[in-house]
Amino acid sequence: MTTLAALTPIISVMLFLVILKMPAVRAMTISLIATAILAFVYWKVPLIMIAASTIEGIIIGVTIIYIVFGAILLLNTLKISGAVNTIRNTFMGISEDRRIQIIIIAWLFGAFIEGAAGFGTPAAIVGPLLVALGFPALAAVSLALIANSTPVTYAAVGTPLVIGVNQGIQEGGETAAIAQPYLGDMTTYEFIHILAAQIIRIDIFIGTLMPIVLVMMLTRFFGENRSWKEGLGVWKFGLFAGLSFTVPAFIVAHLLGPEFPSIFGGLIGLAIVVPAAKKGFLIPKESWDFPDKKDWLASWTGELTPDTSEEERKVSMVKAWIPYLLVGLLLVLTRLEQLPFRAWLQNVSIEFIDILGTTISADVQPLYLPGFVFIVVVLMTAFIHGMTKKQVVTSFSRSGRAIIGTAITLFTALPMVRIFINSGVNEAGLLSMPLELANTFSATVEGAWPLVAPIIGVLGTFISGSATFSNMMFSIFQFSVADQIAVDPSLILSLQVIGSNSGNMICVMNVVAAASVVGMVGKEGQIIRITMIPILYYATLAGILGMIFAYLI
Repeated sequence: MTTLAALTPIISVMLFLVILKMPAVRAMTISLIATAILAFVYWKVPLIMIAASTIEGIIIGVTIIYIVFGAILLLNTLKISGAVNTIRNTFMGISEDRRIQIIIIAWLFGAFIEGAAGFGTPAAIVGPLLVALGFPALAAVSLALIANSTPVTYAAVGTPLVIGVNQGIQEGGETAAIAQPYLGDMTTYEFIHILAAQIIRIDIFIGTLMPIVLVMMLTRFFGENRSWKEGLGVWKFGLFAGLSFTVPAFIVAHLLGPEFPSIFGGLIGLAIVVPAAKKGFLIPKESWDFPDKKDWLASWTGELTPDTSEEERKVSMVKAWIPYLLVGLLLVLTRLEQLPFRAWLQNVSIEFIDILGTTISADVQPLYLPGFVFIVVVLMTAFIHGMTKKQVVTSFSRSGRAIIGTAITLFTALPMVRIFINSGVNEAGLLSMPLELANTFSATVEGAWPLVAPIIGVLGTFISGSATFSNMMFSIFQFSVADQIAVDPSLILSLQVIGSNSGNMICVMNVVAAASVVGMVGKEGQIIRITMIPILYYATLAGILGMIFAYLI
């Protein structure tokens, strides 16, 4: 009964969002209410603790909204200035082979966008870009989602780790008791830096092969011959492109930490792969293309209505890429401990101590959060691109309207997650919900848990709509299982994060958002059926590698 009760947040989201197909705002609101009632009635969590957890969740939500707003603001600014149009035209001239196009645009450019923005942005940008290049809408959205997997670990300047795992291993405003002995004198950020390096040591085996998986899915489902082999025909280039992302990401994760691997992995990968592709390096002589449009299945096409209002504006390629380079530069300068900027920005802090008289505390560092860097770069971009005041105002206005739905969803999902995690403060004599679940599952699966851990991450992202939420919801749970089966917690948490990043392919909210921008509304189920195949590859290989790392290395 206790296990079923602890599963309520997961079951309620699955029921209302997935099975009953309610809008995310309504589904998450009902799930929040159900979790709060359960915490009060069964767990006997004091009402004041539930209220404080709700406030804590809203505060965390504000920090994420700040990042999302900054990322969307930069994207809209580049659209209005004409920079996005320039970037699109640049990609169109690299290669006529669709397999090469999908690797460069969905895998590398998508990885860079994921590292800078996250929260479903890559699929929203890459999908219409691929359609404009002549891809069927179903192929564009499905492949954009499949490619948006490995880079999600370090998405939005490390948000799934810096906020997701960081908040996930905190209970009542402090590091959870189960995690404290392992962390010792380390700060949570130092632990997350170690975790970031551990993850890429596993993901370098899985993620490196993703471009090959990507092109095999392309040729099997959207080729005239429905052939896996035609995708394998570019395996050398695919492996080259995979390593061009994962190796720089590996180095950056070890040297700089969790914020930068996807940004620099994508950027360095583009700098390596694009010139190579233009010279025909490792590219087969025989090009691959889709069948004639008259032979396309009706299910492949959507009703894309691209925004052409900025088509006429021209920005040079150098100017178009300067804003993204500035984002990378400013983030590095403000994250290095050797420089004074980090301390200066962190000194500006809004603190919420002992919320409502409980032990729960939270703080916001508005100048240190990536949202501030995005806004600074937007203002610099407006000057560099010669934008008018009206254009800048339009960009802010569009971005403000775009995050309304996201904000409402966040302000219901995050309080639910915090109540779930903070439920250890109760009068029923129970452990917190995630720890009770950990006891049950560890006793059932025992030493084979590394095989299961990635699936939990996938499930978390699928039902919560975000890798960040998945990590926040299940980090203590995974930590506790690792402790009980005597396996390094950083390994099990790494498998959780890897699972959560691959879950992005079937995340309901991402699929709905990506489908809408290419005119595929109503065909979300078809998209998920396609993306389920690489999910099985990702989670299975992660679990096998987890067992090897846990017991053989």
